[in-house]
Amino acid sequence: MLRTAQAVVREEDADKLTLAYLAERAGVSKPVVYDHFPTRSALLIALYRWIDTERVNAFREAMSSTTRSLEETAQLLAHAYIECAADNTGEFHAVGAALAGSQEKAAVFQELLDQCVEMFVAILAPFVGRPTQALRRRCVGLVGAGEALAGAAVRGRWSRAEATATFAAMILGVAKVEA
Repeated sequence: MLRTAQAVVREEDADKLTLAYLAERAGVSKPVVYDHFPTRSALLIALYRWIDTERVNAFREAMSSTTRSLEETAQLLAHAYIECAADNTGEFHAVGAALAGSQEKAAVFQELLDQCVEMFVAILAPFVGRPTQALRRRCVGLVGAGEALAGAAVRGRWSRAEATATFAAMILGVAKVEA
């Protein structure tokens, strides 16, 4: 059902995504959809989490498929993060916009940021030894910096390339301090 919901958002817009319309598009009865998602907000939150998880898993897999230097890893991590965070098109942004202002979205957004921090820890840990609380705290700072840099790129303050280069330098700095 989430793939169908994603297709609705991609093809028609998040405003079109209702529980009844999802049932119609998925070819199931309304009660089936309501059993999985009691409200439209619950559907949007599940979709938001699912899209983010798909992105993170794809990135983790790509990062683990080849041995890279710390510098290459920092550059790839910075590029992927800035591009993803600065992307104000696509389903993830549309679903996030549909949830804007809700307390539920704020909690989910924090959960996704926390998952991102853990991804940074997992990617950087091989370069710094075992994950430590200090590395985790620094990765919290990195994720916050990545959000700020991506936001500045979206607003046109800097290019995405400048934001990426700055973020890569920050990632290197954290990894080298930990090493």
